[in-house]
Amino acid sequence: MTNDFDTMTLADYLGQGGKLTSPENVPPRYRGELLRLMSSFVDSQLAASAGFANAINKAPGIKSRIAASRITLEKADHAERVLDLMEGFGTDAALYERAHDWAAREARDSTLQAKRHGGDMRLSVFHYPLTGWTDAVVMNVLMGLATQHAVGELTHCSYQPLADVLRDLLPRERRHMELGIEGLERIGATEEAKASVAYWMPRVAETFGPAQSDRFERLKAMGLRRTDNETLRTAWRAEAERTLSALGLT
Repeated sequence: MTNDFDTMTLADYLGQGGKLTSPENVPPRYRGELLRLMSSFVDSQLAASAGFANAINKAPGIKSRIAASRITLEKADHAERVLDLMEGFGTDAALYERAHDWAAREARDSTLQAKRHGGDMRLSVFHYPLTGWTDAVVMNVLMGLATQHAVGELTHCSYQPLADVLRDLLPRERRHMELGIEGLERIGATEEAKASVAYWMPRVAETFGPAQSDRFERLKAMGLRRTDNETLRTAWRAEAERTLSALGLT
């Protein structure tokens, strides 16, 4: 049996919705794309946790402090659970955790676009700083809505262990977003909140990636993705606009 035949057989299997279940049966090219997906998730969760930790002491009350603490804790836990999967591929988790300054941020007025910056794989939106409680709440809502679509997409991926972990984590990510909405309801349609929405909307939109993407086509062929970037972004934007409209923050 030739390598070409093996590859074609695997492609057909994944194209028909087949699942891979362990590092041992993952071929090299698939492994590279899978690890990139997992690294992006882990790095983004660690950066989100580190960034939101700074918002805890800016919370206006005990309930808000509890909500911010819960989000900080659970995002770190989410990172750890996917990093555990990466250990199966030879990743040194202890070294990985110390590899970057997860709280590091660029200048507020930076123009980063949807590219990787620095040595880690966090989404570009997590390079921007939070300026206060209202800003943290707005970002949490908009990014939380995006997570429902982007991570929800990966709960159907062809690497079953990752799909299972993300399916388990997604309800907690939704609760983070709901806590943010509760916070925005208390803040109200202030000028500060409106300015924060205007700042974060385009930056969160960029996290879905370019409308035309060769990488998406590769991931789709491997069963790691199935919905294109622009479709996910459009669905997120419609939901975000409905949510913001209900809060007087269009």
